[in-house]
Amino acid sequence: MALTATIYNFDIELANVDRGVYETLAVRVAQQPSETEEYLLTRVIAYCLEYAEGIAFSRGLAEPDEPPLSVRDLTGAIRTWVELGSPDAARLHKASKASPRVAIYTHKDPLQLLRQLAGERIHRVESIELYAIDRELLASLTSRLERRMSFQLSFTEDHLYLTLGDESLDGAVIRHSLVAAG
Repeated sequence: MALTATIYNFDIELANVDRGVYETLAVRVAQQPSETEEYLLTRVIAYCLEYAEGIAFSRGLAEPDEPPLSVRDLTGAIRTWVELGSPDAARLHKASKASPRVAIYTHKDPLQLLRQLAGERIHRVESIELYAIDRELLASLTSRLERRMSFQLSFTEDHLYLTLGDESLDGAVIRHSLVAAG
């Protein structure tokens, strides 16, 4: 018997102060059986931090050649390609050729990813953005994960502030350069 995806619903009050984005979001996300909770929450946080008109999740495993998250213009062209976790060099090379902007959000050790990519051929490696989400923040959020959640998420000066009911969580989102890697 095949395992099915688990559906999560997030009601999010987003305040991305750095970008001037203030929105109320209703995000419905399917967690595949092979996907960890940390990866799921990284997808949701990346969605919030990249939020813009035209943002969408891919259909996941059904579309392996598509980015997990993308922002498209009105013509359907990809404006931002968002990767998650630890993508390989070939995937980043392809992404950088297909989109004017590529961002990676990782819930893993960013230095390990940088070592993995070191010396690899990646198109426009200098323009690829790598963001490492605080692993303690993700662990705290994972321990509170429910199928239906409401929270406030604020982002300013490379720091996430998350409020769940009367609890507050916070952590850094640190940007790393891939230039030394490619």
